[in-house]
Amino acid sequence: MTMPLALVAIMVVLFACGVYLLLDRSLTRVLLGFLLVGNATNLLLFLTSGSFGAAPIYGDADPEEMSDPLPQAFILTSIVITFGVSAFMLALIYRSWRLARQDEDVVHDDDLDLELAESETLTTEEVTDEDLAETHEFEDENEAAEEAGS
Repeated sequence: MTMPLALVAIMVVLFACGVYLLLDRSLTRVLLGFLLVGNATNLLLFLTSGSFGAAPIYGDADPEEMSDPLPQAFILTSIVITFGVSAFMLALIYRSWRLARQDEDVVHDDDLDLELAESETLTTEEVTDEDLAETHEFEDENEAAEEAGS
């Protein structure tokens, strides 16, 4: 069995571009990256299916001369799953656009995380509940608990 080198190169490029787009914050680019990875996976299944042969449906050919129908079934299943997930992601993107009027996700970078990423020292100290209570994230909860207690 010989694989066409051009199809292997196209599959690698599709995987690389798809993964690059999946790592972006724009939901539309994530959808496009998912579609590229799905098509690359279909091409991978196609390339690993073996050599072409006679149709396995009907005929007088020997079983050794017939092509394997299992990879074809996998490819059809992959197409249907990719279509369904893409439709769901498109609905999520549309809903996000209608609510927030932006294409990028709503998760913002935390200033403390950015400072930690810029610092070169990482510690492995154990964090206790008292340490967590002193952080700015829990200040509102602590104040609400104190007001409820008094």
